[in-house]
Order: sequence, then structure tokens, then C-alpha cells
Amino acid sequence: MKHHALEQLQAIAEVDRDHPEKLMSRNQRLERWAALLEQNPGQRLSTLPQTENQPVIARASMRADGSPMSIAFADPVFRAAGLANDSYGEAKRFFELTDRQLHRTICYCHFGATVSAATAAHYVRKASGRSRGFLAWLGNLFGN
Repeated sequence: MKHHALEQLQAIAEVDRDHPEKLMSRNQRLERWAALLEQNPGQRLSTLPQTENQPVIARASMRADGSPMSIAFADPVFRAAGLANDSYGEAKRFFELTDRQLHRTICYCHFGATVSAATAAHYVRKASGRSRGFLAWLGNLFGN
């Protein structure tokens, strides 16, 4: 197999940068992220401070080593599908989350300095509308 740089390929073919991302639906991406988090459920992950109070530009670039977004970015499948980095803005774009959904998953104001991977997985799954259990289903139904 011969490898080419993206710039070389663009000279001879139309390159669709969105193609890999289209292979996975939003819910499939969210479910995979939750499953990655659940591989080490007791792991403590970094949160981001006051995401709700940051200007849009600053919020988009927020990141922390060892965050739930870092777990997603470490996955080669997500990187191949177009996840560019582990920032708040990129997670919001790639996983098609609202600020409210992402804030609930990773903000310091809900969990303190760290959140367990299991808890982060719960909120990622909740954002997809596929939380586990009857009480979780009721919570999704009433927007909790």
C-alpha cells in the first residue's frame, strides 16, 4: 500500500473530510464514548471550571489533561472519524451536544475537580437518550 499526504491526495482526488464521521451516527458516537469511559469506571477524570460562565470562544478552547474528552480523543476510531482534539468545543461539535448536555457531563460545579468515569459515562449516555434503567428513562422523559 502506498501512503500519500492529504495535500497530495487533494491534487488528484476529491477528499471528503466528513466521510469517516458519517459512518457513525450521533448515538453510536455517544454510546462508544460511554463504553470507553466504562472500561475503567472508577477512574477519576478532570472537570472543567465554570463552563457556563465562559465566553463562547474561551469555552470552545477549554480542555484538561485526563478529562472525559481526553478519553474520547485517545480512541483511534474517533480520531479517524474526525475528532480533532480534546477541547470542549470539539467535543460539542463531534458528539453533537448542546452546551447544557456537555456542561452537565464535565463541569466542575457538578462534581468538583474530578468526576468518575462511570458518572461521566452516565451523562454521556443520557445525552443520547439511552440512559440505562427505568428511573433514567423517566429522567430523560422529563428532561432532568
